Amino acid sequence: MRISTIPLIVLCLFMGFTFWVMAGAEQSLLAFGVQLMSSPDTAQVVIDLYILAALACIWMYQDAKSRGKGLGYVIPFLVLTAVFVSAGPLLYLVLRGGREPEAQASKI
Repeated sequence: MRISTIPLIVLCLFMGFTFWVMAGAEQSLLAFGVQLMSSPDTAQVVIDLYILAALACIWMYQDAKSRGKGLGYVIPFLVLTAVFVSAGPLLYLVLRGGREPEAQASKI
């Protein structure tokens, strides 16, 4: 299995920071989300992030399908995306590996 280095570094930094913040947080992740949605300006940012997350989920599904993987392979990434937005696509990129072989890339 080939692992992509740059997405792995970004994922480790992002998740490390996320866990550090959550360990010191005075409220739950759900309470924080509700608080963000209570104001139009922060709700716009949250909605924007989840639209991007939905697009990433569609891409992950279609990419996995084109690589011969089933829905069962993608579900953990979708769940991770629903909770931590960036973590799902980043982990998918890490495990997906580098670029496609030249023979496959020329078919596109």
